[in-house]
Amino acid sequence: MDWLLYVSQINWLAVLLAFVASLAIGFVWYMPPVLGNRWMAAIGKTEEDLKNISGGAGLWLPMMAAAALTAILLAVLIGKLGLDSAVAGGSFALVLGLVFRAGGHVIHNGFAGRPPAVTLIDSGHDLVAMTVSGAIIGAMS
Repeated sequence: MDWLLYVSQINWLAVLLAFVASLAIGFVWYMPPVLGNRWMAAIGKTEEDLKNISGGAGLWLPMMAAAALTAILLAVLIGKLGLDSAVAGGSFALVLGLVFRAGGHVIHNGFAGRPPAVTLIDSGHDLVAMTVSGAIIGAMS
């Protein structure tokens, strides 16, 4: 587990910027005029339904933790592999996103019987967010 040694060598500013970029991309991606209305229609919810969901911070904290852990793991992997440019970091993150994130959406949403639009919208978000995060971390390596 020598890869854990790379945690001490992480550029934490790059991780922070990747984390913030990921949140910003999600905020814009799911805005009603962008893809939010299509996503809500695909999951069978209205904006009012989503506003009335209880949970408060309990909904946001796991999402933010996942985004932070994704940025940290990308920083570890990009550092360990010696990827030191935006193109290299972004390309690597895109491949990871295709295999693990989009692949997961395809599997889980397929078996759950969710409409393909849900998979496309959520996978697209993850691919853009991870690619941008990887590019930021790669550029700052």
